[in-house]
Amino acid sequence: MSDTETIDIAIIGGGPAGLTAALYASRARAKTVVFESGLPGGQIVTTDWVENYPGFPDGISGAEIGDLMHRQAEHFGAEFRTFAAIERIEPSGMDFLLTNAEDEQVIARSVILATGAVPKRLNVPGEAEFTGRGVSWCATCDGAFFRDKIVAIIGGGDAAVEEAIFLTKFASRVHIVHRRDELRATKCIQEKCFANDKVELQLSRVVTEVIGTDGRVSGVRLASTKGEPEIVLPLQGIFIFVGVEPKSELVKDLCDLDQAGYVKIDHDGLTSYPGLYAAGDVTDSDLKQVITAAAKGASAAFEALRWIDERVCTI
Repeated sequence: MSDTETIDIAIIGGGPAGLTAALYASRARAKTVVFESGLPGGQIVTTDWVENYPGFPDGISGAEIGDLMHRQAEHFGAEFRTFAAIERIEPSGMDFLLTNAEDEQVIARSVILATGAVPKRLNVPGEAEFTGRGVSWCATCDGAFFRDKIVAIIGGGDAAVEEAIFLTKFASRVHIVHRRDELRATKCIQEKCFANDKVELQLSRVVTEVIGTDGRVSGVRLASTKGEPEIVLPLQGIFIFVGVEPKSELVKDLCDLDQAGYVKIDHDGLTSYPGLYAAGDVTDSDLKQVITAAAKGASAAFEALRWIDERVCTI
């Protein structure tokens, strides 16, 4: 154990919360390492256009926000270890022992969990079978494959409706399927949706089956939530936006989670375990936005720095 690398702050996850935490921690001269299972940026890089991040009056692409945040944190000395998924976090005295998939280990004086959340599945027949063959969770990634085709967005929140609007750049028709009798998206987003003649609403409907022909999606079966007859929509693509599930498995035995699996934090990002902080979509904070993730990342880094300073007085 004496030869194990020791760092000040380990940040698990490289989305807006993790990147902002990395910026604040590294700028304070803490030895900061971001462990990211993929590439930095998080889910924001799959967002076509962001209109509500301050400082960009004309909007900015999600990919560009992710890249700018990554470069800024790196500029101040944060180290990024990509494709380096952490599989275990264990207490080691007052520190934490982190182990990755290759059984490589590092000791961190403090940990900030910023693993985010992953899209929920519908868990209906055909969904798993046709994933990657017409079923997708990323319109920005896969929308161009559906040029001049008919697609459906499943969901009625901001993400669902924004992605439906994005898909109208490619698809000939975009159905929005939502279980309620009205959309949940904010009014300004709904207004853009209603003004687009390529969008058609299928309200008070739920997916009961994804139908395929010759190995690809060819339709979707919809039941009514109001007792009306079921219908089948012929289409070639389905994009699912029915919420997310927090990626909190790493800390489920270390700190308190709420009933949905989100990490409980105080207003500074501290979990129920000393020295362990969390920020972004993995937490029980109500508002899940880029700006709130960044703010919580900054708070978590500030408190982690103070925690370390009180212990070892080296920062």
